[in-house]
Amino acid sequence: MGAGVPKALIEVGGRPMVRWSVDALALSPEVSGVLVIAPPGHEGDIARAVDGIDAVQAIIPGGTTRSRSVACGLRAVPETADAVLVHDAARPLVTPELVSRLLDALGGVDGAIAAAPLVDTVKRQGDDGLIARTVDRAALWLAQTPQVFLRAVIEGAFGGATDADLDAATDCSWLVERSGRRVALVDPGSPNIKVTTPADLVVVEALLRARLPGP
Repeated sequence: MGAGVPKALIEVGGRPMVRWSVDALALSPEVSGVLVIAPPGHEGDIARAVDGIDAVQAIIPGGTTRSRSVACGLRAVPETADAVLVHDAARPLVTPELVSRLLDALGGVDGAIAAAPLVDTVKRQGDDGLIARTVDRAALWLAQTPQVFLRAVIEGAFGGATDADLDAATDCSWLVERSGRRVALVDPGSPNIKVTTPADLVVVEALLRARLPGP
């Protein structure tokens, strides 16, 4: 992003990006508490960004990769928790309604993730840089967050992961799937954009401002 600060602290719609996600989780009746994993060295900045949200139980220093940061958070999950929901602050459009739908989908399976069915035509590139073939997109989905799992399932997946696994994993579901667990896909039904570029920030800010009550 070139912002000079961690992405979670970039201001969007008048507040730090992380604040939108934590507010949505705090408003979800099924969520009993929120652990915010902070980029190392920015714990104070993150704490100020989410100040006043009662659901926040702790600000925890993260690791060098996404999965290592999740592992830091898992060690602090209260023993009373039945399920663990993981969300990226870079997706500030999350809503309490989506959280509820994911938790409802958890019945009878080991996990459930927000994901969008692929709508663009997919091409596989060959070694020569040319199109090798067109891939059938009918059963392809793009994984998003939140991702929710039974506590024992996600703890087992991370506990059995090697350092190489943690460095290779781009989402929690991959670690859970490889152990043979069943994970459901839940279409958010509305934009759940991940902020990766400045252009994404413009789109997300417009969508967030559209949610705010008018004058």
